Amino acid sequence: MTSFADLNALPAEQLANLNELGYQTMTPVQAAALPAILAGKDVRAQAKTGSGKTAAFGLGLLQHIDASQFLTQSLVLCPTRELADQVAKELRRLARYMPNIKVLTLCGGLPFSVQRDSLTHAPHIIVATPGRLLDHLKKETVSLEALQTLVLDEADRMLDMGFADAIDEVIACAPATRQTLLFSATWPAAIAAISGRIQREPLTVEIDAVDELPAVEQLFFEVSRGGKLSLLQKLLSQYQPASCVVFCNTKKDCQAVFDALTDSQQSVLALHGDMEQRDRDQTLVRFANGSCRVLVATDVAARGLDIKALEMVINYELSWDPEVHVHRIGRTARAGESGMAISFCAPEEAQRANVLEEMLNISIRWQPVPTGISIAPLEAAMDTLCIDGGKKAKMRPGDILGALTGDMGLDGADIGKIDIHPIHAFVAVKHAVARHAWKQLQQGKIKGKSVKVRLLK
Repeated sequence: MTSFADLNALPAEQLANLNELGYQTMTPVQAAALPAILAGKDVRAQAKTGSGKTAAFGLGLLQHIDASQFLTQSLVLCPTRELADQVAKELRRLARYMPNIKVLTLCGGLPFSVQRDSLTHAPHIIVATPGRLLDHLKKETVSLEALQTLVLDEADRMLDMGFADAIDEVIACAPATRQTLLFSATWPAAIAAISGRIQREPLTVEIDAVDELPAVEQLFFEVSRGGKLSLLQKLLSQYQPASCVVFCNTKKDCQAVFDALTDSQQSVLALHGDMEQRDRDQTLVRFANGSCRVLVATDVAARGLDIKALEMVINYELSWDPEVHVHRIGRTARAGESGMAISFCAPEEAQRANVLEEMLNISIRWQPVPTGISIAPLEAAMDTLCIDGGKKAKMRPGDILGALTGDMGLDGADIGKIDIHPIHAFVAVKHAVARHAWKQLQQGKIKGKSVKVRLLK
């Protein structure tokens, strides 16, 4: 069974929507799990990031939603804000053919009062991190009494982050008769234990186990800790990747690498846990739309980073955990694309390389450090304009595109990805015309109204 139509359970409108989204055939995890999910059975699935698991549980839970009942009928728990935002966005795409479906994200980083106001009319689907959802449950701003489907996405990561007790508290608020779907990239004993506790005779699906590495070309370099920055600069200049994530183990290293690349005029942004939610959102938007070519990040970005065509990943320092290594390099080579993963290893980190070889059953071939490479700056093709006014102002991508190409005379080819957030809209514009577009928007109007616009730098 490879076609969504083979399931004989999805309405024609959803099949047409999937075709428009480019979902022609089911991925292995979708083919294995969807029949049971659509039948209302519990499923526990081991599947890596990028395997199509969001659509697997998303298509299932949407089929069980009664849109006429404004009650919370589905809940998806995620470990991070970034993953929750990504999941919510995908669910909205899958639900485009269903009128009046409300999907709400509840995560830390946004004022509780704003979320409370959004909950005045209960959403059909909540996508949340455990801590913030518990806050709402305790204040009785969320009710799970009508819950039909509970999804634990990247459950292994949630346990790693210490959410086990919070998950138990959430489940205690949910009906015992619910359907429970558990997705995990790895399958440690703790995951098996929680499955046994919260699921009823689940179908077990195992796809792409941890030792099955992504189709990524891996290069390993032995380099002193002090020589890493120089090697990083050389490799970026040599390969000139259109998009690259540099993973650091600490916020301190993340900041140091960002500062060094900024000083050498590379197109770079940083992403780590100390940043405000607004700054994190803007960073992810700018990297995804081509306004930045290098993202220096801690592992907060290892999961939930939704970049369609990431060319390169660089491990500035090896992780102690082979599973984290797999998640990092799995950000590239997605959806059948090729990719490259480069890892730096200082002599004092040699034990980590040994663990990688043993746990992942690979043989590391060390590369010679390149010489004779002059440092060349990486420049982004796009810039990002931030417009005050988003979903709450009922602004749509077509409104912005129409204003820029119609009233202001820009060429459609100069305009890239448009992202609409609750109170802001972001539009990627080619660098050569970005300042002109910024000035035109400042002086012009969108939907007949003047707007405030910033050119993000």
